Amino acid sequence: MGCDGGTIPKRHELVKGPRKVEKVDKVAELVARWFYCALSQEKLRRPIVACELGRLYNKDAVIEFLLDKSPDKTPMESASHIKSIKNVTELNLADNPAWSGDKESIKGDKYDDLQSARFICPVVGLEMNGRHRFCFLRNCGCVFSERALKEIKSEVCHK
Repeated sequence: MGCDGGTIPKRHELVKGPRKVEKVDKVAELVARWFYCALSQEKLRRPIVACELGRLYNKDAVIEFLLDKSPDKTPMESASHIKSIKNVTELNLADNPAWSGDKESIKGDKYDDLQSARFICPVVGLEMNGRHRFCFLRNCGCVFSERALKEIKSEVCHK
């Protein structure tokens, strides 16, 4: 019945190989970047602001971060470059009419489609879910897809 001395282990049974590197799930990373605040890790809710690096934040989380001057505060890597509220731009986002995330009752018995986005590009209609690049204008805060900015080819906001 085994382990009676009659079995000889082979090399692959004794030697452990190098550990495989864990791969980051790309879909989960996109969901985290486009649906959650980079500072507080809460769901994004209006007013939403963005820094020059393109990270999205809840405005109240940024204000709390800037007001907290206690010495025992742990430095946040995602917001260490934000020194004042002037370093962020409040975004004017266009709502997606097909998104039904907060409209339905939250009982836990529904399927959350993580690929449908809450916001869209107002020019082209692309969803802001991480599959396409988006840009925002620092002077007005309007958000467009990169494809729309190539089509418009102007430095002035279309609104």
